[in-house]
Amino acid sequence: MSDCSDMTSFLSKCASCRVESGCFMVYDHPNYMGIQYFLRRGEYSDYNTLGMSDSIRSCRLIPQIIFYEDKNFQGRSYETSSDCPELTSYLSRCNSCRVESGCFMVYERPNFMGHQMLARRGEYPDNQRLMGMTMSDCIRSCRMIPTHRGPFRMKIYEKENYGGQMNEVNEDCDSIQERYRMSDCQSANVMDGHWLMYEQPHFRGRMLYLRPGEYRSMRDMGMGPMDMRIGSIRRIMDSC
Repeated sequence: MSDCSDMTSFLSKCASCRVESGCFMVYDHPNYMGIQYFLRRGEYSDYNTLGMSDSIRSCRLIPQIIFYEDKNFQGRSYETSSDCPELTSYLSRCNSCRVESGCFMVYERPNFMGHQMLARRGEYPDNQRLMGMTMSDCIRSCRMIPTHRGPFRMKIYEKENYGGQMNEVNEDCDSIQERYRMSDCQSANVMDGHWLMYEQPHFRGRMLYLRPGEYRSMRDMGMGPMDMRIGSIRRIMDSC
């Protein structure tokens, strides 16, 4: 289950629950109103012990990622449900992580720059296997990827500053060279949805996360001075 604005559509009342995976905020009124409580994985046999009324009437899935100083989830930890531009404000280093729910983009440099990788729900005991990094095995920033259920729309441009050939994209594209006859993509304008851009066709190689906004160059996309060509584009769907 993800978000549910009125559980009485499915149950006459809800007096206990079991969170098998992820994290949820539950409410004692429909439409995410009233007393609320944060539930992690576990069993909740009686809501009165949480200080709530005897029934839950709506719930929301809360993205949650936990970072650890050392490999294999050892050392100090830091958890967040939102963007974090500088993880060293909380941990001296980060060498493993666990995504409890949702999707996050993790970066090897502060301020969402450098090599980046999509982290879905699951355990990542060694960042080198997650990130595929060679120069550094440390995560230094992260972005939460919100759920998007509306249309997807972006414009891609062959050159920086919206120059050269332009094409509008509404769905996954496994090869921009074959579909649009574009030699490269150096800038973009994302109107709707959240996207991943890949270095190679068929969604392979290094990736870039783009949320709604204007990107005049590869640096704006988060790669700094690194030289990267775009070969394919994929929407980030609810399956995260």
